Amino acid sequence: MYLRLENITKRYDGKAAVENLSLEVPRGVIYGMIGPNGAGKTTTIRMIMDIIAPDAGRILFDGHEVDRSFRNRVGYLPEERGLYKKMTLREVVTYLAELKGYPRSKIGPAIRPWLDRMGLAEYELKKVEELSKGMAQKLQFVTTVLHEPDIVILDEIFSGLDPINIELIKDVLLDLKREGKTVLFSTHVMEQAEKLCDYICMISRGRKVLDGKIGEVKSRFGRNSIQIAFEGDGQFIRSLPGVREMTEFNNYAEIRLAEDARPDAILKAAVERLTVYRFEVMEPSLYDIFIDTAKVPPEELQAGKEGSHV
Repeated sequence: MYLRLENITKRYDGKAAVENLSLEVPRGVIYGMIGPNGAGKTTTIRMIMDIIAPDAGRILFDGHEVDRSFRNRVGYLPEERGLYKKMTLREVVTYLAELKGYPRSKIGPAIRPWLDRMGLAEYELKKVEELSKGMAQKLQFVTTVLHEPDIVILDEIFSGLDPINIELIKDVLLDLKREGKTVLFSTHVMEQAEKLCDYICMISRGRKVLDGKIGEVKSRFGRNSIQIAFEGDGQFIRSLPGVREMTEFNNYAEIRLAEDARPDAILKAAVERLTVYRFEVMEPSLYDIFIDTAKVPPEELQAGKEGSHV
């Protein structure tokens, strides 16, 4: 495995922020570390980056324990963004790339294409303090990837971005994967992980509750999920026989069924009282799995079938 965490633990004042966490990230994949806020994702990333040391366990990259030399091979974007506000965009990109040991002869020609791709080219000679929050975040992303790192680690990369810029960053991440780079990112937004990731690891209360290839993770939960789009008041669906749980949005719902429930019975009841535009039986979404497993204590899930390691 390219990046390997072996039973890492970190405690603060006797309380575990991360407890006995192991995961394996293959080379050339997009790997999502998912979980609610406060689950231990950022602490885990800081240990990978050698910003803080684990109290127990090992972190290996490319077969060797992580040390400070690892930092030149990684592009790291922390959750707490920070740039030198009095520098111009060109100056800050150049300075941070040089810190990573990237040759100055390659930095100059790389700056304009990256700024252009991020919609920042016209600000190249302006100071960072003149940028909006979203623009500054895109600039920091440029500083994360310009030096051609082997692995890119992003902590809540999509936080604060509008939908257009989310799509822009997603396209770049997919291009990095096509180039053979490895991407590890954390998020609590399941839609992002479901669309992008090859592998996921869900963390709850500092412990891993499930991991593996995203398709295999979803298949463990069976094809007992319904997605239904409708017009009308769908609250009554919650009380129908066989409905285990329902997550309702505006004129749309995701339903988890009991094992012996019949989807056609749900459809029949729905069309009698609603205008139904779409009705699909499918594997549960990652959002459903997240909501479901977040309610289960990690030690119980680990012991059960749903939490078994792939």
